Amino acid sequence: MGDFLGDLPTVLIATAGGYLLGSIPLAYLISKRHSGVDIFEVGTGLPGASNVMRNVGKLPAVMVFLGDMAKGALAILLGNVMGVESPWLLLPAGAAVLGHWKSMFTGFRGGDGLVTLGGAIFALFPLHGFISVAVASIVALGGQKLPYSSLLNVVFGYAALAALTVRYNPEDTALVFGMGGLCGLVLAHALLGHRRRRRAGDQWQDDDEWDEVPDSTGATEQS
Repeated sequence: MGDFLGDLPTVLIATAGGYLLGSIPLAYLISKRHSGVDIFEVGTGLPGASNVMRNVGKLPAVMVFLGDMAKGALAILLGNVMGVESPWLLLPAGAAVLGHWKSMFTGFRGGDGLVTLGGAIFALFPLHGFISVAVASIVALGGQKLPYSSLLNVVFGYAALAALTVRYNPEDTALVFGMGGLCGLVLAHALLGHRRRRRAGDQWQDDDEWDEVPDSTGATEQS
């Protein structure tokens, strides 16, 4: 506990940095720059790759997807550079997701955060993260017509990540289980947001289960 208390200022600074990185409204900025579109005012109103793809274009959507993933990865990199150790790296990762959910630059509006979380996962577990995405992609191909297929993709992908980590890197067990909790929070946030939009009368076709998990992640389209 003493060591943690001594490191607490560093952890808090890294967490604040993660929030600031996550808060960068890439979908809004790229859409405005490319086409003059306010991404919050079109489609689902979510600033993610899926909404950008539908209402702005493919290239901007790819840029948003890669940028949102980079936000999560950079939050972990910042923590590493500052000397934050596992499992406390989950704090800047979670803060980056929170920044994407509630950006201080857009009136605390934001997206679902799964792509940003994916970037953090790749930074923490590079090889196992790649394999878990491959597993999720296979599930996606086989279950495209199932209800809430994106949920299945994430569950199977995380199960692969956890199994590989526990088997081959048991020292990271606490980290991967903590990441599982963070994944659960992100999925719950996305599901609740989807249900709110349905109750508000949004079109089903404009809110395909989750707004932002791009196909290249193995889920549908999320950010």
